[in-house]
Amino acid sequence: MPRFALKLEYHGAPFAGWQRQADQPSVQVAVEAALARLEPGPHTIAAAGRTDAGVHATGQVAHCDLARDWDPFRLSEALNHHLKPHPVAVLDCARVPDGWHARFSAVERRYLFKLIARRAPLTSQAGTAWRVNHPLDAAAMQEGANHLLGRHDFTTFRASLCQADSPVRTLDELRIEERPAHAGQLFHIHVRARSFLHNQVRSFVGTLERVGAGHWPTSRVRDALEARDRSACGPVCPPHGLYLAGVGYPDDPFDAETSLR
Repeated sequence: MPRFALKLEYHGAPFAGWQRQADQPSVQVAVEAALARLEPGPHTIAAAGRTDAGVHATGQVAHCDLARDWDPFRLSEALNHHLKPHPVAVLDCARVPDGWHARFSAVERRYLFKLIARRAPLTSQAGTAWRVNHPLDAAAMQEGANHLLGRHDFTTFRASLCQADSPVRTLDELRIEERPAHAGQLFHIHVRARSFLHNQVRSFVGTLERVGAGHWPTSRVRDALEARDRSACGPVCPPHGLYLAGVGYPDDPFDAETSLR
């Protein structure tokens, strides 16, 4: 059966997360239902990351196996037609080898968190960023973030129900970028690693917000990390500012030159 990689974008608000769940809407079910409109029968797809309820994506990757050897462009167009009215879109599609796997072939995940500091409520950006109503110090947040870079035991920054076998991960990037804003401050927080623990990024952001607000010294981030204790973490921030922004592979299936090999 031909295997296809799908690059997906979605708004997470209507969904209980990526993964199929009983009696709750999920992104996985929406995509599988669209596939069933093209080729009747059950479909099971796998994704690079199982985003939580309310989390968005601009670069999620999944793979599916189909009976027909579709032209990738026509497959993406047909899926987008049948995904309506769900806020899910196929941005790109590529034929991949049978052994290629969206999750297990990945070597890197990239997340983006959007944080806005301003007194006024959000309007056009409501549901797509986390607003706090006080100013934040970007330099202090970056100084705190630097303590988390590298390979560590991240027990403090993972959910108590996290099912990962080990809390040890290597964090390759945690970068605080302050961008121009019409009102207040807009921060893009870039996070990159091979893999993540459950709630790890949201735990990072909630902790660094405390630093930026002046409630934590930057050294407390290091102390929290070394404590290896969930109670030492700052507040876990809400999901609606978080985006799965991209997934890296040794050979990018969506690169034109790779797809010709």
